Amino acid sequence: MNDWPDGWSGDRGNANGNGRGYGRGSSGAPPEGARVMRHVQRPAPPQHGGVPPQQSRGYDEGYDQQAYDSGYNTGQVYGGQGGNGGQGGDGVPPQGQPYPGHAPNWRRRLKIGSLTLVVVLLAVSIGTYFWADSKLKREVDLSKVIERPGAGEGTNYLIVGSDSRDGMSAEEKKKLHTGSAEGKRTDSMMILHDGSNGPTLISLPRDSDVEIPSFVGSESGKTFPAKGRHTKLNAAYAEDGPELLVRTVEHNTGLRIDHYVEIGFAGFANIVDAIGGVEIDIPKAFKDKNSGADFQAGKQTLDGEQSLAFVRTRYAFAGSDLDRTKNQQKFLAALASQTATPGTILNPFKLYPTMGAGLDTLIVDKDMSLWSLGQMFFAMKGVTGGGGTSMNMPISGSSGGNLVWDKAKVKQLVQQLKNDEKVTVTSDR
Repeated sequence: MNDWPDGWSGDRGNANGNGRGYGRGSSGAPPEGARVMRHVQRPAPPQHGGVPPQQSRGYDEGYDQQAYDSGYNTGQVYGGQGGNGGQGGDGVPPQGQPYPGHAPNWRRRLKIGSLTLVVVLLAVSIGTYFWADSKLKREVDLSKVIERPGAGEGTNYLIVGSDSRDGMSAEEKKKLHTGSAEGKRTDSMMILHDGSNGPTLISLPRDSDVEIPSFVGSESGKTFPAKGRHTKLNAAYAEDGPELLVRTVEHNTGLRIDHYVEIGFAGFANIVDAIGGVEIDIPKAFKDKNSGADFQAGKQTLDGEQSLAFVRTRYAFAGSDLDRTKNQQKFLAALASQTATPGTILNPFKLYPTMGAGLDTLIVDKDMSLWSLGQMFFAMKGVTGGGGTSMNMPISGSSGGNLVWDKAKVKQLVQQLKNDEKVTVTSDR
């Protein structure tokens, strides 16, 4: 009798008594070796940095079959975040993340940085333009000027330096030798023509003998008929301001003035100081106690106070007003040339003080834009740039202490300016 439970008998047999037991004492053949289930291989991951699957051998190195690999020996868990840098179980990084070891996308970063810089510069430029444009004093109404000449080619600016002392303290008046006279007069007057044949700068001596034409009062609106009255050019400004000055210049030259620009003593000096002074070559030493001028010959840098004395000096010269206008032309061209440089335009610590100093004291016509003012400034710079011309209004003589214009030369000069031709007229003085 067998003491083993049914099914565990060493001579367990089938129905006909043929035993096929598996016990140690069994006489039957030993069982066939256990078969190893082959692991279903996943496709190989990309070679961009993923870790290749590892192979492991079975417990018995004698078997020549690949053992089952669960993935735990590489730290991988299928369907989750594995142990190789946050990649998925197949070695592919999550969407939006670079493969480990890859360099950052510098091209994309450069594009974003460049775009940001352009936007910032554009915003600053637009803001600066509207800031500067709002500071212009558009006080001169050229629509009040009557009987105007026809327009020609190019653009004509009437540039006026006045002896306005508005906003100046007693100490500043003393320092700049301006005196304390009430009101304001014109210290210098110039026509700047900007055309295709280069800029032309023409000084109008303040002592020029001119006829005061009929005009409409800028304040009263009353019409004043012509009386054939002759006087000095600067008297027109003193009598009824910029509108009558423009009317008088147009009447005596036949040239239409497109824009009017005026700057006072204080503004002129402040601009020079804002750019750090203006370098100029003075050919001959001179002094003038009225303007405060005291200069040695040679190249030197003038500050605001010295610059104002330089352009106002008249009594130190035998030629009086004509020599002074030459100095004014020379200095203004140097000022424009040394201001319109990358060192000033691209340096906000120079640009904004310079613009603020000038724009605060500029008086322009109502149609003057900041763009037109900039064009005038660069045309002034071009006067000494090789393609420009500077001259005095041609003079034929004097009458009663007033300088008389050479009518024939003036007519030829104006015709060349109207047609935007190269100026060939010269001034003898």
